Amino acid sequence: MVQAIKSTNMLLGVIRRLRPSELELFREHLLRLDKESRRDRFNGVISDKFLEQYAIRSFHEGATVVGYVEGGRVLGAAELHERPQLTPPTGEIAFSVEKALQHRGLGSRLFERLIAHARSLGYTRLYVTTHPNNNTMRALAAKFAARIIFEEGETVGLIELDPSHPQEDELAAAHPASRAQSPAAA
Repeated sequence: MVQAIKSTNMLLGVIRRLRPSELELFREHLLRLDKESRRDRFNGVISDKFLEQYAIRSFHEGATVVGYVEGGRVLGAAELHERPQLTPPTGEIAFSVEKALQHRGLGSRLFERLIAHARSLGYTRLYVTTHPNNNTMRALAAKFAARIIFEEGETVGLIELDPSHPQEDELAAAHPASRAQSPAAA
């Protein structure tokens, strides 16, 4: 019985950057998010049409989208959007994980990968915003040393990146294939 529980917690997919040709997979992931996950990701109630346009905009405006891909489907995603109006180089990050995979460490793995990628692009600051009741996102941001403040009804986390940390290429070498298995599965 313990073995069956253990196997359901394993993450068997791969975390990797999505190619432009995988926009449809990202869009489908966003559309599969349940009402609560959509609210947590986008800080409010949003429509399917908004999600469809958002996916297109993300890819066409140069956002980096890292996905958790399993069985040919994107089941979790982390996004890095440039905030060119801010100095020093700043990005805004966002995360979405489908309900069945939440609270299994996938958000942390996506966060880690996205931070390494942001560093490799020369970003020195990252912002993450969420609504004040999204305790999961607030805890995740705090885990990665975000200074958290409340601003205009939103929780805003600021992560200062230390340029002396490993670049994305070094991280990939340390974690071949960026497997997303849980520590128990390793």
